[in-house]
Amino acid sequence: MDKFALNQMHLDVLKEVGSIGTSHAVTSLSVILNKKVGMGLPKVSLVDFGEVSNFVGGAESIVAGILVHLSGDINGMMMFLTEEKCCKPLVSELFGGTGMDFSGEGADEAVLSALSEVGNILAGAYLSSFADLIQKKIRPSAPLVCIDMAQAILSVPAIEFGKISDKVLLIESVFESGDMDISGYFLLIPDFESFKTIFSSLGV
Repeated sequence: MDKFALNQMHLDVLKEVGSIGTSHAVTSLSVILNKKVGMGLPKVSLVDFGEVSNFVGGAESIVAGILVHLSGDINGMMMFLTEEKCCKPLVSELFGGTGMDFSGEGADEAVLSALSEVGNILAGAYLSSFADLIQKKIRPSAPLVCIDMAQAILSVPAIEFGKISDKVLLIESVFESGDMDISGYFLLIPDFESFKTIFSSLGV
């Protein structure tokens, strides 16, 4: 097979994996914010990669992307993507309610540092539960953080993922805490051999 053909059983398994990983991620988010964080029911879907930017306001919308590369028994990458308007409240919470400014030349280093920490914790929690589920070792890289237009941020995983399929597993999550609602999207992108390892481990 040149590309991995996902049937309904594969998709159902990936949806379950997405839900479990996201629930662990929101628990970790609650810890770093030191406040209760709820989660809406994750929406997991398989979409064309070219459609991903539509979920965050379009190709030219400004978004924050947090990317980690995966190695070990599973290789590939995972990305957390959120609109700038959703990212600001999160960073503000991390800085004790102080508003942060994304304007000007580049993003404030403190903002990028905070987002990197969020990405590290969210990815670590998600991948830890995923690794436990399939009983494999997964090592995430240090997160790469960027604030840019959606089409620019998605270009890196698009090039890599295009070698496997023109579809991507998109997991929409809404984190809720008081008056703060943050919508984000996890993109889980294993390489071809890792897809086979995942499904084999889960008996599919």
